[in-house]
Amino acid sequence: MKLTRPHIELTAKVMDLQLERQNLVMANLANIATPNYRPREIAFEKELQRALNQDAHGRMTRTEQGHMPAVFDPNSFEGQAEKVFKPRYIYGEDSVNLDKEMATMSKNTLQYNTLTTIMQRYFTGVNKIITEGSK
Repeated sequence: MKLTRPHIELTAKVMDLQLERQNLVMANLANIATPNYRPREIAFEKELQRALNQDAHGRMTRTEQGHMPAVFDPNSFEGQAEKVFKPRYIYGEDSVNLDKEMATMSKNTLQYNTLTTIMQRYFTGVNKIITEGSK
């Protein structure tokens, strides 16, 4: 558990931020007819990648050209990412774009469901180890 706890905490934090994004999209859609309402969004992916020392494609960044590309070492990961990055709230245009909000909602739902599946499989595996490990 000591090895996987930082990953679980990070996944939980990302899921919380995606839930917050979903709530913002719902608020934007609820105010689609409100005059002078400015839609809001939440951005955290870039800061998360920076906190995890990764580039935009999920690869670890190189700080020196002479260095070999680093391979992820789970023993060196301390799970500090959830403490380092903070979401950024952005106020958009003066009107809500229904297509943009629906696309954001669909993408966010897919990402959230994927993380839910990953967490479910992790805990299913832990449960299997506990129940069948002594056999």
